[in-house]
Amino acid sequence: MPPMSLTIYITKDFDQMSHVAAQITEAKIKHIQASAQTVNLGLATGNSPTGLYKHLAKAFNSKRLDADRVRSFNLDEYIGLPGENAQQRALHCKSYSYFMIAELFGLLQQKFIETYVPYGSLIEQTQLEKELTAHPEYYTMRGNSRGQAIEINAEAAGLLREIKQNILDSYLRKIEEAGGIDLQIIGVGGLGHVAFHESGIPFDCSPIILVKLDDNTIKNAVTDGSFASVAESPHYAISMSTELVFKAKTVLLLANGPRKTTPIAKSLLDSISCDVPLSYSQQYAATGGEMIYILDEPAALDVLTARDILLSKGYTVVDLRHESYEKVEQIMFSRNPQTCILG
Repeated sequence: MPPMSLTIYITKDFDQMSHVAAQITEAKIKHIQASAQTVNLGLATGNSPTGLYKHLAKAFNSKRLDADRVRSFNLDEYIGLPGENAQQRALHCKSYSYFMIAELFGLLQQKFIETYVPYGSLIEQTQLEKELTAHPEYYTMRGNSRGQAIEINAEAAGLLREIKQNILDSYLRKIEEAGGIDLQIIGVGGLGHVAFHESGIPFDCSPIILVKLDDNTIKNAVTDGSFASVAESPHYAISMSTELVFKAKTVLLLANGPRKTTPIAKSLLDSISCDVPLSYSQQYAATGGEMIYILDEPAALDVLTARDILLSKGYTVVDLRHESYEKVEQIMFSRNPQTCILG
């Protein structure tokens, strides 16, 4: 059995969380670039990684890292954004393509080799819903909650066949042809979902999934101010599945705020279940994957009270809340400067 590699860093706030994540990410990229021509990054959207991305842009722009040796693949993209055509939808201010340009890609003085975001903007939501209603024989709904994966059959025709071949399968093919993801950045949803692999969607679904979003996900998008109402919020998405996410060599999770406290605790303390997709991290670490949690104090509250249980499971817990930035850097690099992981 490979050695367990699940490390939990607890930080005092968003700024320290972002700083620690940047230290680890920069060291990982440097380590990979020392022995490989390119680095394949998996990227997430949402509030949690925004601080990390600003640090990374500075690292690339100062030439500490080689941007022209990096390729990126985003986790997911909405279907159902407003717009008369695919271009308008891709440039909508709440699209994940727009997010990545605003938070990282547009900040880079030298661009990545390639950047990919799932092709959700190519799909018009109303037309998708018409096809789903007209052709139930072409797909199977998978999941035990309101959020479900729409598994399109090989025999599907028309729009659903085009989605399967030219949007879902082609995105997976791009990732595989690049050699897979080296470092995957992820966040976590309020029900423990990873990307748009919603709570209750089985782990053995397709690697790239067409998703009918959970009501909770849609409502949270409204609560967060992304959309004015449930009716205006997208109801579908394209997403990497949890199993595909955890095929990366290293997975780095960022979580901040009290809404993440419960899903973080469940993912680490409860048994592995598709009801909490992030719980797959336990299996990933147990089978040789390198799993890193970086949490701010509110997200880590239940973890702090269960520290002894986590240690008994073989996990490493590193509390950095009371350390200065200079001390954090010393701790991060003191034992293994290539991987930044405390043993």
